[in-house]
Amino acid sequence: MTEARRTPLTVLLVRQVRYQVRTFRRNPVAAFFTFFFPLIFLVLFDALQGNHHVTFAGQTVAFSQFFTPAIAVFALVTSCYTNLVMTTSMARDEGILKRVRGTPLPAWVYMAGRVGATVWVGLMSVAIMFVIGVAAYGVRLYPHTLPAAIVTLLVGAGTFAALGLAVTGLVPNSEAAPAVANFTILPLTFVSGVFFPVGSGPTWLQDFGKVFPLEHFVNAFGYAFTPGVAGAGFQGKDLLVMAVWGVAGMVVASRFFTWEPRAVGGRRARGAARGRRHGRAGTAAARSED
Repeated sequence: MTEARRTPLTVLLVRQVRYQVRTFRRNPVAAFFTFFFPLIFLVLFDALQGNHHVTFAGQTVAFSQFFTPAIAVFALVTSCYTNLVMTTSMARDEGILKRVRGTPLPAWVYMAGRVGATVWVGLMSVAIMFVIGVAAYGVRLYPHTLPAAIVTLLVGAGTFAALGLAVTGLVPNSEAAPAVANFTILPLTFVSGVFFPVGSGPTWLQDFGKVFPLEHFVNAFGYAFTPGVAGAGFQGKDLLVMAVWGVAGMVVASRFFTWEPRAVGGRRARGAARGRRHGRAGTAAARSED
């Protein structure tokens, strides 16, 4: 019996997460866009606001109190959605996913390890945002709403990871993956309250943003850091919408996700078909000469 079959699945899963995290650390480009790209937005917008303070619920709070949670959501989505779509598409086109299925390692353990690594990296990025926000921009943490913030992060991470796998199943190849991932998420950041409130925008634009899970993620997570919140800080409606999108993403992923490269397979199939046609044509020509 192989080691993969003797080892408990939980141990295999932890190993896969650690392996994928190490692989991520060895890719400086991915690290830049996952960690430093959102951090640039945090520093840039706070600099433009001049560390502005506003009065909210009878308290004087920094502008970053509302902006940091939104940028933290953006950082998590960058890892769990954008990065997952691109790296998984690349692994599929390089034949890595196909080879994994030929090993004793259960395919779901490998994919769960890949997803778990993106979630872990995303959570680390969120932690960095808040360390800098608290230390440099006066962001306040409220202990009684931290459980709601953690639950919201986990639900959001699961939702966008599921959507990432769903989109991976729909993109034709790794070359199209960055364009598709960015096209499906970047426009939503501007209508979902990530960079600035959309309450003063057109009604149709606000309604459009409410259809998608990103705005609900921003609202639910930001509410846990809103001054004056008396309860636990849970936003049930927003969490429900996110969960519905997550389930929909899993359904689509289970239907369309493929482990073999589509474009390469398609070219091979077309090449084989052309070879068969040329072979038949050559045989017919030889017979006519006879």
